[in-house]
Amino acid sequence: MTSPVASANETKSAVLPETKGTGDIAVAFSEFMNAFEVFKETNDRRLADIERHAADVLSEEKLARLDTALDEQKHRLDSLIVKASRPSLSAGEGARPLPDLERRAAFDSYMRTGAEGKLALLEAKAMSAGTGAAGGYVVTPAVEDEIGRRLMAISPIRSIASIRPVSVGTYKKPYRVTGTTVGWAAETASRVETTAPVLSELTFPAMELYAMPSATQTLLDDAAVDIESWLAEEIELAFAVQEGAAFVGGNGTTQPKGFLSYTNALEASWAWGGLGYVVTGVSAGFAASNPSDGLLDLIYTLKAGYRQNGTFVMNRKTQAAVRKFKDTTGNYIWQPPAVAGGQASLLGFPLVEAEDMPDVAANSFSIAFGDFKRGYLIVDRIGTRVMRDPYSAKPYVLFYTTKRVGGGVQDFDAIKLMKFGTA
Repeated sequence: MTSPVASANETKSAVLPETKGTGDIAVAFSEFMNAFEVFKETNDRRLADIERHAADVLSEEKLARLDTALDEQKHRLDSLIVKASRPSLSAGEGARPLPDLERRAAFDSYMRTGAEGKLALLEAKAMSAGTGAAGGYVVTPAVEDEIGRRLMAISPIRSIASIRPVSVGTYKKPYRVTGTTVGWAAETASRVETTAPVLSELTFPAMELYAMPSATQTLLDDAAVDIESWLAEEIELAFAVQEGAAFVGGNGTTQPKGFLSYTNALEASWAWGGLGYVVTGVSAGFAASNPSDGLLDLIYTLKAGYRQNGTFVMNRKTQAAVRKFKDTTGNYIWQPPAVAGGQASLLGFPLVEAEDMPDVAANSFSIAFGDFKRGYLIVDRIGTRVMRDPYSAKPYVLFYTTKRVGGGVQDFDAIKLMKFGTA
């Protein structure tokens, strides 16, 4: 058995030091890859010990620490990449073009001082499609575009789903329940009269998502502070967290409907309107032998047209479990991203980490696989709005910011689930 001192020293050297705040993505990516190599070596030793019936508790503990360190380094790398990819909202070299400077100046004045006159006049002239009855003012197009880009970068389901901007409260999408009858016939044989296709309708109402960042008047009076960038940075994480939870498990009444909120059925008895699933055969876990076979079953449950664009979705704890699996040739089925900013892969398919997916438990649906671009639709109502409130939390100024978002499954053939149970 490994001595406690040796194990502690090995772990100390294996868990690499935290990347300094230099923004050096290349260094962070190199450390992440080195950590994965140490993780594989440790797991290989653990598996060898198990085969010799000499399992080492210290090896298990070390592997758990390495797994946690690997996740932390990946999150740190992702944060550096998101930060580096954010374009500037202010004018200057390398900045995006900023049309409608008059409206930007009016919006800036409203945010800093509360002066509404000019902004109200400009909105009345524009007759914005995003204007609603909730009060406040629509943010500038530059801010709305930036919020959308930032949400795309940090909201896991948004990064893989279809997104449709709309100017109405509810988006309706028709779909064909039954198609036109077709068939083969001999030259002189009678033809059966074809039936017209039957259409039904999916509806995606846009629900209100809000955040309320606060600022001191001193911050607002500082001309060096880019108010538009500040607002985007303040609300991006709040919106992303709430969206992520709703797109996975939202109730469809006050939130977008999450894909786990639909009815589901074992794949053999699946019908349109719900999601099909396969089972692991073990309650609250994977099969003891060849656990990756269940993942292969999930992959090949999808039709070929969807499978080629398939993506795995699971949370960090579930990913930690599958990270230890090997295929029949001894290769790890989980692989780190090939480049900084890339995605990890599982059995050759991209893997997206969504913390709102449930942990592995009895009868949980902890893994999803599918073509989410075709399977899940996110509806963005045009017009993120801001209402300035300098009274409710003096001496702070509150900015009640709302965005209307909807979502739901649009193709029930495109997403399949894994159930950690026996039926």
